Amino acid sequence: MATKTPGLRYHCVTVNAGKHACPAAEALQGVRLLSAEAPRLPLAECATPADCRCTYRHHDDRRAGPRRARDRNERPEPWPNTDRRRSIGRRATD
Repeated sequence: MATKTPGLRYHCVTVNAGKHACPAAEALQGVRLLSAEAPRLPLAECATPADCRCTYRHHDDRRAGPRRARDRNERPEPWPNTDRRRSIGRRATD
């Protein structure tokens, strides 16, 4: 019995505007959209839906590139070492 592989939680797509793409497709070019929220192709605003050559490009994650400093081989920002807690707690015994 074949088992189904689990879906990726943040699978996303980008719209690759084809040749002679409409302005709506060009506006979405490079924008990562969650797969469940991506518009159907051809777009509703497409001027020539019969000749539409737009496609989706699939990505495992909606984030592009490394986000943390250590992932980018940079030194992280120093911690400010400020303690914003008050000396008195909320309870009567504090």
